[in-house]
Amino acid sequence: MRNTIKHPNNLTILRMASVPLIVALLLFPGSRVATIFAALIFSAASITDYLDGFLARKWGMESTFGKVMDPLADKLLVGCSLIMMCSVGWIPGWVVCVIIGRELAITGLRSIIVENGEDVSASNLGKYKTGFQIASIIPLLIHFSYFGIDFHGIGMFFLWCALLLTVWSGADYFFRFRKLLTM
Repeated sequence: MRNTIKHPNNLTILRMASVPLIVALLLFPGSRVATIFAALIFSAASITDYLDGFLARKWGMESTFGKVMDPLADKLLVGCSLIMMCSVGWIPGWVVCVIIGRELAITGLRSIIVENGEDVSASNLGKYKTGFQIASIIPLLIHFSYFGIDFHGIGMFFLWCALLLTVWSGADYFFRFRKLLTM
């Protein structure tokens, strides 16, 4: 596997490259084939989020590129998927605005945190938020019912949970680092 990947940063680049594919597939929201492929690509890209960091630590290949681009790749993957699903009317626009707004605000806050030499590691709440976002997006991308399973309904349940965790983890971040905002 190491010879195939060569560097964990390639997984981050692969995750970013998957975004235009998902966007293109969602240009055909009535196609069950397109939505299944979008969900499969999103799922594979989501797995690379875990793998690139794990492999970078395991192989001693942590880099500035990875530290900067990994969170950006995650935000592109999640944000673009949510925007496309909003554009076809599958999810409410205000939910997408709250989720993306939180991501942008926390990215800005993280820049201030780094500038002040503090640790910017993701909190457990942030990790749960990401997990619920992924858990919501996959069935939402599938969208249609199969075998009597309402994938859209399942995705919406997880999206409401993700929204709650998004707001909660964002507020927690700002509360924990409020001293840096008054400097």
